[in-house]
Amino acid sequence: MDKLKMHSPDITQQNIDNLLELFPNCKTEKQDANGELGTGIDFDLLKQELSKNIVEGPQERYQLNWPGKKEALLTANAPIAKTLRPCREESMDFDSTENLFIEGDNLDALKLLQETYLGKVKMIYIDPPYNTGKDFIYADDFAESADEYMQESGQKDEGGNRLIANTDSNGRFHSDWLSMMYSRLKLARNLLKDDGVVFISIDNNEVTNIAKVCDEIFGSDNFISSIANINNPKGRSDDKYVATAHEYVLMYARNLELFNALGFEPGPEILKRYNKLDSTGDKYREIDLRKTGDTDLREDRPNLFYYFHYNEDTKELIPTRDEIAPSGFKSIKPLRKDGREGNWRWGLDTSSKNIHKLGAKYMPNREIWGVYEKDMLKDRGLVKATSAWTFKDVNSERGSEEFINLGFDKRLFPKPKPIGTIKRTLQVALSGEQPEIILDFFAGSSSTAHAVMKINAEDNGNRKFIMVQLPEECDKNSEAFKAGYSTIAEISKERIRRAGTKIKDENPEATGLDTGFRVLKIDSSNMNEVHYIPDAVSKGDLLDQIEHIKKYRTAEDLLFQVMLDWGVDLSLPIRKETIEDQEVYLVNDDDLVACFDKGIDEALIKALASKKPLRVVFRDDGFVSDSVKINVEQIFKQLAPATDVKAI
Repeated sequence: MDKLKMHSPDITQQNIDNLLELFPNCKTEKQDANGELGTGIDFDLLKQELSKNIVEGPQERYQLNWPGKKEALLTANAPIAKTLRPCREESMDFDSTENLFIEGDNLDALKLLQETYLGKVKMIYIDPPYNTGKDFIYADDFAESADEYMQESGQKDEGGNRLIANTDSNGRFHSDWLSMMYSRLKLARNLLKDDGVVFISIDNNEVTNIAKVCDEIFGSDNFISSIANINNPKGRSDDKYVATAHEYVLMYARNLELFNALGFEPGPEILKRYNKLDSTGDKYREIDLRKTGDTDLREDRPNLFYYFHYNEDTKELIPTRDEIAPSGFKSIKPLRKDGREGNWRWGLDTSSKNIHKLGAKYMPNREIWGVYEKDMLKDRGLVKATSAWTFKDVNSERGSEEFINLGFDKRLFPKPKPIGTIKRTLQVALSGEQPEIILDFFAGSSSTAHAVMKINAEDNGNRKFIMVQLPEECDKNSEAFKAGYSTIAEISKERIRRAGTKIKDENPEATGLDTGFRVLKIDSSNMNEVHYIPDAVSKGDLLDQIEHIKKYRTAEDLLFQVMLDWGVDLSLPIRKETIEDQEVYLVNDDDLVACFDKGIDEALIKALASKKPLRVVFRDDGFVSDSVKINVEQIFKQLAPATDVKAI
């Protein structure tokens, strides 16, 4: 029984709890004046969260630390002046699809998605570089201040999104990898729904380190499981000491108290146990009603000890406290294998109410009668996931087979993740009944997109995906380059196209299946530098800065930057109309109305106001006169007072 506190609230502790809710990574263990360890706040890290510059002042504490950690946090928090530009020619079903493929650095992508998808992603699955000493990692530049980062990364792409080989001879071998993962997971957490979950595939090289990073970012209380994914049952023959047969899938919740874990449909190994048929032809299995394990003696739980009276001719079964059975009935009690009296799994009332689910039978091996529960297959439900996945569909070889079955040469992309592994994470995380979002910001060959489309076809689900992949250049001597793919992103997009076509052909009944994707490419802002850093523009450059929007940027480019800034879902349907001789974009009919033409007059403004959209946006220099520009807000106040009006 809980006791009353009998004292006023501990305001300090409440403040600490509130801060830790906002910044769970600042939770640490500290020693008080009496030498007792307890939970506290890492104020140095909290200062870093609230600072645009690197904060000094480390102190001894329990934590995972490495050279570059503060720089990684600084970079994660630094703003960028970039945008997403739509690419219709590389998309599939651009106008109707709700799936996204973002091409560019995933750190930039995660920053750009913060406004629009904050707290909206149900599940994140990533298969990052494992840091084996043979793979590549992102070479983030942690040396710049926040202002420099915004200017350089926002306006100049000369270095692009660099990848470097991280060999084990690198003095910062683990540190560089951890910095890469820390900044990205920090941003990714913000995107998860309160009941969301993240899965990370990883192997022995960094599993302990990434688990500590996740403990810090998501909170150790939100750890769910470290699943042993048996992807190579025979083991790797080139391992020196122990042939590794598995990798890990780490699983963390955004808020464990709100997360609802699902499971798998029963497989053949379970279905074969349901080998009985009832009178209606439904399958069931028999489960002994006698309790086994701890506290299974009569004296342990006396209330669970009682008798069943059973008539072998009429099949009548009666639970009772009476030991003596009436004429024609047998008396059955729970007996352990050692002959001692035990107890039942159900209480007397439960057995009485569910007597239709029970039966009795003679057990010749023990020469006694027992009672069993009829476990009906139709009531079986999902199978809870275990911490070891030994399924055939998670085998690494399946990933290559699935890739080849789409018509690809297996040499184009080494070891694509089997979709079975990802499908199983999807089955644990969400049912598909709601239009939930799945994000993979290390998309690779887009096995995740393939898995999402396939499981949607199987259960008529409504899951949506967001893939993020760097346009990593293929080596000119590689089979991928010879086959016409200049970047990994091109392979990734082509896989989604082929997988979508194949899934539709194999599931003609799935008429509403979305196998399209809207390609958005990360680029510098649509706005000229003077828009962000006017002090950096010299007098000699002024003539080049008359237009605040860059040349060759389309109206649709501007539309997507407005959607990002305004937090409008990037997958909403977009329609283009001509109204009063001007080109107008309507996002989800009235969520956002945009016109970036010049020559906007009051006739167009009134026509748009009559639609009463939630938001409307124009070019700042798009009006025919200053008086029209001044009257815009007044017109909307009269005709559509709830509309939010802005200009770029």
